[in-house]
Amino acid sequence: MDKLIIEGNKPLKGEIEISGSKNATLPILAASLLTDETCVIRNVPKLRDTMTMIKLLRSLGKTVETNKNQVTISSKKDLSYIADYKMVSTMRGSFCVLGPLLAKLKQARVSLPGGCVIGVRPVDLHLKGIKALGAKFNIESGYVLAKTTGLKGNNIYLGGDFGPSVLATANVLMAATLAKGTTVIESAACEPEMEDLANFLISMGADIIGQGTPKITVKGVKKLRGARFEIGPDRIEAGTYIILAAATKSNFAIKNVKSSHLLALIDKLRDYGIDFDREGNTVKLKRLRNPRPTSLTTYPYPGFPTDLQAQFMALMSTTPGVSVITDKVFPDRFIHIAEMNRMGANIRRDGNTAIIQGVKNIFGAPVMASDLRASAALVIAGLMAKGVTEIHRIYHLERGYEDLVLKLIKLGAKVYREKE
Repeated sequence: MDKLIIEGNKPLKGEIEISGSKNATLPILAASLLTDETCVIRNVPKLRDTMTMIKLLRSLGKTVETNKNQVTISSKKDLSYIADYKMVSTMRGSFCVLGPLLAKLKQARVSLPGGCVIGVRPVDLHLKGIKALGAKFNIESGYVLAKTTGLKGNNIYLGGDFGPSVLATANVLMAATLAKGTTVIESAACEPEMEDLANFLISMGADIIGQGTPKITVKGVKKLRGARFEIGPDRIEAGTYIILAAATKSNFAIKNVKSSHLLALIDKLRDYGIDFDREGNTVKLKRLRNPRPTSLTTYPYPGFPTDLQAQFMALMSTTPGVSVITDKVFPDRFIHIAEMNRMGANIRRDGNTAIIQGVKNIFGAPVMASDLRASAALVIAGLMAKGVTEIHRIYHLERGYEDLVLKLIKLGAKVYREKE
């Protein structure tokens, strides 16, 4: 196991390029299960999560070849309908093979994904959706056992207690492509990653309209073909580097950014005191005035992303005054508070809200990463801090940030990776 050592409090300069979207890649790779023909996916980020999905596809019978950031998926034997616990338990996104397997094979045995440090994340909306399409299921020994004599289109409402579910929308959308008749998904997730998935399915021959809106309509087809597709840029990675630039008072160039996917973050950074230079898909930050404390609440897209909440908290930790951050998507996503306080931040939690009293400086310290986005927040905090920060359990970072250390070194950061 490795740790990350960061010498902080140094301005960054240069340029980096944003990789392909992890959250779009995972369901798109799963969607290849819907066809026997070859699919070629480009701009796939090299991450622990994408490699887990590739291993899962291979275990299900797909032939998968990788060449740099291109993945080619083909079929040379019959598919298995069993997604094993050893695969699915390591990454929640693996559960999105349920819809494609059920649609293609009319049966699926998929392990439940298990717990998560950012809170309870049930699969009830996934099961509600496939049941509405005509599948029957049981839960036995930690697996969902689902069968159907043929999926049928239906009107399905996928709203949950904390808004639409991205993975449930993906599962139902993929299953509906091969269902008989028309499916209407109400309260569908609107994230750009769902648009990417829908566009990939359309390139395979699916009949879909409304992607990117709360109402998606799918007319089932008898068969899907192979396709070639390029994954769009990762908006969360882009947002993380934008926050890093603000936190370190740097104006390095961030390339391959779709600013339209980050309007909520851009709005909050303008409140904070920063504006942006944009040329095509390249973004640079420019400071206009002294930073101001900010309040925000996370919501499903197009609201402020819960996946940028921890990173923004790192920025607010040294902003004079009191900032307030409320997470209405994952109310328990605050494990990073204790680690930031170890570095000298003054943050307290009240339910699903964090109150941040800005301090003049934070200081390097040994800290422990708890999840993917908390890890990114600790990297930002380490680069802001005076002194040396050691981040342990950095395997979390490898789940969602391609070449993070190399990109930071390219910007002039003093970052080292060492064995524990």
